[in-house]
Amino acid sequence: MKRSWSTLSQLTNGTYAEQDFERAAWRLVTEQVLYAADQRSRTAYRLVEEFLDDFAAALAPLGIRLERNAGHRYIVALPRHAEGTPVRLDETLFLLVLRQRYDEAMRQGQVEEHGEVVVELPDLQEAWPALTGRPMPDIGALRTLAGTLKRWGCCRLVEGEADDLQPFHLMVRPAIVDIVGEQWLQRLDQHNLDDDEDSDTDGDGDGDGDSDAAHAEDDDAAA
Repeated sequence: MKRSWSTLSQLTNGTYAEQDFERAAWRLVTEQVLYAADQRSRTAYRLVEEFLDDFAAALAPLGIRLERNAGHRYIVALPRHAEGTPVRLDETLFLLVLRQRYDEAMRQGQVEEHGEVVVELPDLQEAWPALTGRPMPDIGALRTLAGTLKRWGCCRLVEGEADDLQPFHLMVRPAIVDIVGEQWLQRLDQHNLDDDEDSDTDGDGDGDGDSDAAHAEDDDAAA
């Protein structure tokens, strides 16, 4: 760590206290992504952006590197090591589908403000079985999955209006590209194959077990 939180606090002339730096560092570790567009993370984002090198030096001993996307204005914390929190199969499949929809929208230039991509439920209902060979979960399960991916900084759920034909739609967030990298997508594909083989062997086709896959960007992993 180049400079202590106390030193950095003094450099801000009291605008930020030591606790503000501590909270911002903790949020990077636990939430993984800070978006400038989000009201609840805006202050932490500005603080980390201003002292990016110091936060990077503070988290490096934990095996975490920071990446800043200046275009879409977010900062993501990416653990360097492969050991991560186990991810359930339905979560891995959801990530796989949303990453594919994000890439497709990027190719077609269908990107919203702040680099987000809209995924409507009919589109998801078509893409899910096409990509995974499995039916899409019901609406309640999708809400739960969206809540998990929101905590990982990958998507947010937008409730529909009372007269809308669908109850909600999803906004896939740009940090999904950093969190779900090409190496991890390959791991997801392999996991799906392994799960199918296990189902054939065990006669258990529910596929609800945990995955050993961990978030990764290229050779790095993210929790």
